[in-house]
Amino acid sequence: MDEAVRVLRRDGIIVYPTETVYGLGCDALSDEAVSRLYEAKCRPLSKPVSIAVSDMEMLHAVAIIDEAEEKFIKRFLPGPVTVIVRAKKCIPPVLTGGTGLIGIRMPDNDIAIEIIEKFGSPITSTSANLSGDISPVTVSQVNVIYDHIIDSGTLPGNPSTVVDLVNRKIVRAGAQIEEVASFIAEMD
Repeated sequence: MDEAVRVLRRDGIIVYPTETVYGLGCDALSDEAVSRLYEAKCRPLSKPVSIAVSDMEMLHAVAIIDEAEEKFIKRFLPGPVTVIVRAKKCIPPVLTGGTGLIGIRMPDNDIAIEIIEKFGSPITSTSANLSGDISPVTVSQVNVIYDHIIDSGTLPGNPSTVVDLVNRKIVRAGAQIEEVASFIAEMD
């Protein structure tokens, strides 16, 4: 993990495990690192990329959230849910796809959290694949260029549920969808 942090500090790209699939991480606040990540994934710049944080303090540093959004986040994170919230100005605009909104994960994976904690800043949280390909559940399925990889064996593979908390809607159904849908229906 120390090597992963060194790579991140040099604007490098890592492959790391989450509770769902292998993620592709770089320094989410570095324009150079984010540019390399988009190039590695062959991802159109118009498509947003989520970020991962290690705790609520880090989340508050990069996002603007209201009281109802905070209740949702405290209920479902860490876990296999991506929340879309208003981004603070420190987030590179390319990560928001020009929307001013950012997807945020807090992985329920000790390795991912420890990397982010040691790095001390958010990292990107997108699957470690070429844009449009299957999300990797083993390191042998990773098909993008990276500088360092952490192999944690086979991962579950069920994608995170993506929830737009600003507009109170589910963007992508995935893990914990029933509980998420119920909570969203009762917000505000």
